[in-house]
Amino acid sequence: MPDGTVKPFISGYANTGLPNLWRVLPGDIPNRSVHDVRAALLARREVALLDVREEAPFAEAHPLFAANMPYSAIETQAAQRLPRRDVPIVVYDDGEGLARRAAHRLRALGYVDVCLLAGGLAGWRRAGGELFRDVNVPSKSFGELVESQRHTPSLSAEAVQTLIDARADVVILDARRFDEYNTMSIPGGISVPGAELALRIKDLAPDPRTQVIVNCAGRTRSIIGTQSLVNVGIPNPVAALRNGTIGWTLAGQTLERGQSRRHDHGVAQAWHADAQTRARRLADRAGVARVSLAHAFQQCADRTCYWLDVRAPEEYARRHLAGFANAPGGQLVQETDHVVAVRGARIVLVDDDGVRANMTASWLAQMGWDVHVVDDAPPVDEWPFAEVAPAPPCAEHVPQDRWVDGTTLAAWLDDPAVASALRIIDMGSSAEYRKHHVPGASHVRRANAPALARLLASAPHVTRVVLTSSDGALAAFGWSDVVEALRAWGVGAAVYVLRDGSRGWTQAGEGLTAEAPDWVVEPTDRYRRPYEGTDNPVAAMQGYLDWEYGLVDQLARDGTHGFKVLAAE
Repeated sequence: MPDGTVKPFISGYANTGLPNLWRVLPGDIPNRSVHDVRAALLARREVALLDVREEAPFAEAHPLFAANMPYSAIETQAAQRLPRRDVPIVVYDDGEGLARRAAHRLRALGYVDVCLLAGGLAGWRRAGGELFRDVNVPSKSFGELVESQRHTPSLSAEAVQTLIDARADVVILDARRFDEYNTMSIPGGISVPGAELALRIKDLAPDPRTQVIVNCAGRTRSIIGTQSLVNVGIPNPVAALRNGTIGWTLAGQTLERGQSRRHDHGVAQAWHADAQTRARRLADRAGVARVSLAHAFQQCADRTCYWLDVRAPEEYARRHLAGFANAPGGQLVQETDHVVAVRGARIVLVDDDGVRANMTASWLAQMGWDVHVVDDAPPVDEWPFAEVAPAPPCAEHVPQDRWVDGTTLAAWLDDPAVASALRIIDMGSSAEYRKHHVPGASHVRRANAPALARLLASAPHVTRVVLTSSDGALAAFGWSDVVEALRAWGVGAAVYVLRDGSRGWTQAGEGLTAEAPDWVVEPTDRYRRPYEGTDNPVAAMQGYLDWEYGLVDQLARDGTHGFKVLAAE
């Protein structure tokens, strides 16, 4: 040492142990009680309650503020959704054996405060905790609470059809993402995602006598969009399309397909200034805080913070401020659990117009979030051009001799002796696999690696397994799970990872296919919403609406939500 003293040497083979940096023995994962988690939620202390099952079983039953972070994709999601490494994390499953694996993975990623929910989902149920169905439940239940307290105006599908048939002075604004609108829409509707409504309304309905109708697929975004326009005080009559495209379909009315009508990006200058004032006043009433851009990143050293740009994706793709991720405001209010996984965290929003961030913040604050808006962002033409997207996270545990490039894999497939003993497994999302994949690839998620091992145990001729996914990341992180599962089943096949996945395959000059899928296990990574697509059963759509109507009562029974709906001025 510089002062002449000598530090005691502690050998990795000595009996003297290193100091224990964990609160329990290394490798052990402590439990955290349901009572303690509920107490944190009630006190708005930070907690990330993570359901590590696939999305479909998650949607069947989960606590209100649980965030779905499937074990199959945990490394690719954790950094963005859990930005602070010492955030309190509580992990659970429903007895599938995924929670402890996920907890160890999180620790390996550097998270130091990871616990298991005592008893898992069953423990939550036994303790009297309320369980919710579907996805984005905090937002959907909040929307129902807003309607119940503010009596948000609405019109039935039949009433709106009558207005259309009479060629009345009416404008129909679809508050969903553009891709949802493009799939199916109300006749004559225009795509205006939720955060854009207050900013664009005067360009879309300059005559104060024009009836404004806001719709979504079901209820939430139409309620929030309509109430946004009511809250900023536009003079037009405004109403939500009751039950959205589901209600339209149940009424036996025809939807349009493949439409591309969108709002103009221009904003009338006189209204812009007025909208800024109105949105700012509304945000102030909701308790939204202010922060300068210079201090936006300095205030969160000891807590989880999410820095989000609420503009449209195409605007963000052109220019954005460093450190801010894109989360279009309407979808952020709709999908808080997808973006902000830590309940009790701080959210910092930015835009280039002074309207969208304040409108979004006004809703998030009512949902119990600590929200700040950047007040002094420079003009957008001074924002940096978008940087190159970062490379996917790297799985450093895969040995170098277990990576294979697209050219080599193609050569293997061209050799009949090798090809007959080769199995390609896509470990990406089932949606991407359906869309296109390496020819001949079967599909299984990492959570189901034992099922793959069971299958290969009955195929002793398979001596090589190549794992792939869209960019290779999910396959690489699943490599060790597959190797472990094969070893447990006595399968001696060598396991490789296709470098860069499907992208590496195409870069080698090879083509992808959309051939009929080959599922090792029927996929559960995507929950089919009853309001998406064009072929939903009537019973499922009606059941979904009935479920939404019951959410306010569920909120009351749960008691942890902390929602406070602003009264009318």
